[in-house]
Amino acid sequence: MPLHPEYFSTRFETLTNRAGLRQIRLHDTRHTAASLMLASGENVKVVAELLGHASPTITQTTYQHVMPGMSEAAGEALSTSLLG
Repeated sequence: MPLHPEYFSTRFETLTNRAGLRQIRLHDTRHTAASLMLASGENVKVVAELLGHASPTITQTTYQHVMPGMSEAAGEALSTSLLG
């Protein structure tokens, strides 16, 4: 028999309470995972596919704030290819 999606949210809340963790929504873990992947340099297309986004643009728009240093990295890559 299929489980109602709310079951997972309720179960997650129960488990985090038992563990003494700060209260967050189950959906917040999805944002955390995406943010960590992007911040560690994972390709945005890969992250978009994992999240089920129709396009990487959605992922970039939603998580742009967690991609620090993108301009610096792009500048360094250009310098390397020009000087390299």
